[in-house]
Amino acid sequence: MRVLLIGTGAREHALAAALARDPAVSELIAAPGNPGIARIARIEAVDPLDPAAVAALAVANDVDLVVVGPEAPLVAGVADAVRAKGIACFGPSGAAARLEGSKAFAKDVMAAAGVPTARAFACTTPDEADAALASTGAPYVVKDDGLAAGKGVVVTDDVEHARQHARDCGRVVIEEYLDGPEVSLFVVTDGETAVPLLPAQDFKRIGDGDTGPNTGGMGAYCPVPWADADLVPHVMRTVVGPTLKEMRGRGTPFAGLLYAGLAITATGPKVIEFNARFGDPETQAVLALLETPLAGLLQAAATGTLAAHPPLHWSVGSAVTVVVAAAGYPGQARAGDLITGAEAPGIHHAGTVVRDEQLVSAGGRVLACTATGATLAEARSNAYALVAGVKMEGAQFRTDIALTASQS
Repeated sequence: MRVLLIGTGAREHALAAALARDPAVSELIAAPGNPGIARIARIEAVDPLDPAAVAALAVANDVDLVVVGPEAPLVAGVADAVRAKGIACFGPSGAAARLEGSKAFAKDVMAAAGVPTARAFACTTPDEADAALASTGAPYVVKDDGLAAGKGVVVTDDVEHARQHARDCGRVVIEEYLDGPEVSLFVVTDGETAVPLLPAQDFKRIGDGDTGPNTGGMGAYCPVPWADADLVPHVMRTVVGPTLKEMRGRGTPFAGLLYAGLAITATGPKVIEFNARFGDPETQAVLALLETPLAGLLQAAATGTLAAHPPLHWSVGSAVTVVVAAAGYPGQARAGDLITGAEAPGIHHAGTVVRDEQLVSAGGRVLACTATGATLAEARSNAYALVAGVKMEGAQFRTDIALTASQS
């Protein structure tokens, strides 16, 4: 099987590593890729937001499967263009990807499907935003309606901060705050059959103790030892099944990776948000434990044959990912800092480039260090050992990823 992977981040590096381990994959091509992915895949240049260009690249390389990693190409319709050429593609159509591309659309789908979620208001004017903020009360949750790379959400007790974020975004969804720990559940689906992966928990705030502004994610661990044993079956019954049925009923079936971000409230799990692709950095931790060959699983979803796919097999133990970010992140991230120690197995590249034969930083989240262990505490220790081996001036990372869960 010849596979083309679209994307440039740590999530795509983790996907590339898993795809490369699949004995059915005869060649792995990545576009645009990054220096880490270049060690395991052939790199091709492409604009991932240009559906015609991605489809043409797939045709030119005679690939059997295209895997689209990031959300923006999916919303732009890359999967549609690839499938129009008769090539299997793992990723939802542009219409179905609106589950991530528009928070208001996702809320409408959830309401129609009866999916448990927070009460919400779609707002386009300051007056509408003020009314919604008065209705929900603090803590205020204000979400940019469109794609914002994981940083379009403000949760604050300061109503003026909430108002300013609504004004800056223009179109927002303001919703009630969901109290409780968060869990991420990835579900592979062909639109009819749905197969859950192991649940994970990620850490969005920049600082220890969940302090500071939101980021794209500073770390994650998998599985979630404190979660109820019925969590995944319950979410499949109350969230995933109804959502997929509603999408089919609208004539826009969702096939690909449905990511449910959940709050475990006192009244049960409720959806915080949907994403239309693998999450970052949870993917790095989840895939580190997956023993089932990944390419075959994604191809089954892409070709409507997921019901015939064998049950998934997982390694015993845990996985932890710790993100190393550049100085200044999540604000203006500094670029060009020399990086050493990033070649160790388990280190996934995100914001890196090679200049003058040296690896340097080129983004906010630079590396994701992932390790496994027989216990969560062991996996955590191994992940931080990887972090300690990385040298980059101004590097930022949280020191408490998976700490509380590992002590329970």
